[in-house]
Amino acid sequence: MKTKASLTLLQVLLPITLMLTSCASAPASSVPDSAGTADTVAADMATAAAAETDDTAAKASPAESAAASVPSDDAFDPYALEVYDAVPDYLSERHDDVDYGTIDADVEYYSETAGDVKYCNVLLPAGYDPSQEYPVLYMYHGFGGRYDSHVHEDSILQTLYGNMLHEGLTVPMIIVGADMYTDLLAEKDEKSDAELRPCYDKGVDDLALDLMPFIESRYSVKKGRLYTAVTGVSQGATDSLAAGFKWQSKIGYIGSFAPCPGVIPTPYYTGTFWNTPILEDLTVESPETMPVYIYLTVGTEDPWCIDSTLYYGQVMDDKGIPNHNILVEGYDHDNDMWELGHYNFLLRIFRN
Repeated sequence: MKTKASLTLLQVLLPITLMLTSCASAPASSVPDSAGTADTVAADMATAAAAETDDTAAKASPAESAAASVPSDDAFDPYALEVYDAVPDYLSERHDDVDYGTIDADVEYYSETAGDVKYCNVLLPAGYDPSQEYPVLYMYHGFGGRYDSHVHEDSILQTLYGNMLHEGLTVPMIIVGADMYTDLLAEKDEKSDAELRPCYDKGVDDLALDLMPFIESRYSVKKGRLYTAVTGVSQGATDSLAAGFKWQSKIGYIGSFAPCPGVIPTPYYTGTFWNTPILEDLTVESPETMPVYIYLTVGTEDPWCIDSTLYYGQVMDDKGIPNHNILVEGYDHDNDMWELGHYNFLLRIFRN
């Protein structure tokens, strides 16, 4: 068992045109100590997408760097970017000149998996245009949460994403707050935690079989695994990692922030409902379904999920499945960790 994360960080600012075929491991201390300024982040991302012939080019202005930081070609490698251990303050604050998009709240759909109606919250990006198609990020809450726990008006995620989009640090996308609870709604409040766990795990199938088709029918969505991502926090991270592997033909990007035991068999919390595995193993079905990017992270002050997070990363390392698996100094099992996870994830997704 590792005592610290095994990272797959590539050399910082490495030109993407080298097209590395594997990710080198590095100790957790190699993660940058600073989140960097807006100019630094944008410049790093622009460099990661630039060709070697650009090395002698004149330095771009901040606006030009931000624009250049959103490449859209097959050369972009999310593993070549820095992984930051803090979110810049300006990205966590509301600004009068920023459009934070629109929340469609309490959107109802019918789930065959649940045998009942379910609800989701949908964040449409600034400038959403139904004549354009958008990639989609699905986000799972933690144990005891709901679809509106993280995707709602003035939420941390809405603020972070709106600021990043405004600065050119991420791309326009639809973000869906998914509800893990997948069973009869009238019975939810009567269930114990042990009874809730399997109802949450059914959300893995609801995502692919019910929610995704519904979102694709209601909104202007760019379909396919290269345009579909899933994240989750805590128990939601367990389900996001499981969903990403189970439905790898539909999902290309996986973010899992402090996942609990229960994705696959682990030696932790044995004999409890926490360690009821959803999958038998983490396997990639074919080269065509290799995830574009996998990002696991957990804080050193997390009281529950350090071992399980690092375990999943080690399983993937042993199988040669590229991933970032990062233990971050000083972070706990809380909103600061979830914000940092989404910051690093949003910097990387949907750029191919």
